[in-house]
Amino acid sequence: MNRTFVYIIVFFLANASVFSQSKLNHFLKPSDTLNVSRRNAVVISEAALATTTLVGLNQLWYADYPRSNFKTLNDSGEWLQMDKLGHAFSSYQLGRLGANTLNWAGVSKKEQLLYGSTLGLGFLTAVEIMDGFSEEWGFSWSDMAANAAGTGLHIGQELLWEDQRIVLKYSFHRTQFAKQRPNKLGSGLAEEFLKDYNGQTYWLSANINSFLKTETIPNWLNVAFGYGADGMLTGGASDSLFLNQNRQRQYYLSLDVDLTRIKTNSHFLKTLFDVFNVIKLPFPAVELNSSGRIKWHSVYF
Repeated sequence: MNRTFVYIIVFFLANASVFSQSKLNHFLKPSDTLNVSRRNAVVISEAALATTTLVGLNQLWYADYPRSNFKTLNDSGEWLQMDKLGHAFSSYQLGRLGANTLNWAGVSKKEQLLYGSTLGLGFLTAVEIMDGFSEEWGFSWSDMAANAAGTGLHIGQELLWEDQRIVLKYSFHRTQFAKQRPNKLGSGLAEEFLKDYNGQTYWLSANINSFLKTETIPNWLNVAFGYGADGMLTGGASDSLFLNQNRQRQYYLSLDVDLTRIKTNSHFLKTLFDVFNVIKLPFPAVELNSSGRIKWHSVYF
C-alpha cells in the first residue's frame, strides 16, 4: 500500500476539519503578529496527530511482520520511480501545510521554514526508521532522497522567490491493471487511489504569471508537466510470475489552475482552496510515452 498518501490525506483532512468547523472569517484570517495561543494549538495538534499516526501505523501495519535489526535496502528501481514521486509529493505537501498553519499563527518566516516546511521530512524520516527495523522492509536511502527533494522544493522557492511558483500536485484515474492484481494494486476506487501506481500522475504545476509578469493571462492559470507510468503489476520487471509486463513511462504537458491565486475576500474559501490545491484539475493534455508514441487526451485526470 502506498502509505505516503495515507499520511498526506490524514494531515490535510484533519487540518481542513479544524478550520471548517468555524464559520468566522476572522478566525481563519492569518495573524499579522505572533499569536501565541494559535501557535501552541498548531504545535500541539500537529505533534499529537503525528504521534497518533505513528502509533497507529506501528499497531496496524508493522505488528503483522517480524522485527529485525536495523537494515537498509535499495529499491530505487522499483515501480518506475512512481513510489519515489509519492514520497516527494507527501514531503512537499506536508511541509506546505506546516508552513501555512504557522503563518496562520503569525509565526516569523524563518520559523515557518525551520519548523513548518520540514514537517514532512521529519515525519517521513520517522517512518523510514520504522521500516528499517521491520523484516518486511528496510530503510531506503532513495526514499529519503525523495523526501528531501520534496522539502527542498518548498524551502528553495520560499528562499528564492518567497512564493510557491511551482506546486507539486497529484491526479488519478482508474486502470485495468488493478483488476489483474487487486491484492497489490487495490480493490475498489478507494484502495486503487492509494495503491495503483499505474493510475497516478505527479505534476509540476508552474504559475505562468509569476514568471512572465503579464496581465493578458489569468493570474491563476498554470502550465503543468506530468510524469506517470503503466503496465506495472509488480515493483520490478523481472518477477517470475508476471513476465509479460509492458511497462512504460509517460510524460505529459497540460494546463492547470492554482486555486490559491483565485482572488476572494473569504478566508474560508482561501483555506478550502489551499487544501484542495494538492489536486491537478482535469484539462486537455499531450502525452509522450517511452515507446515514442504521442497521444492526445481531450480531458486527462
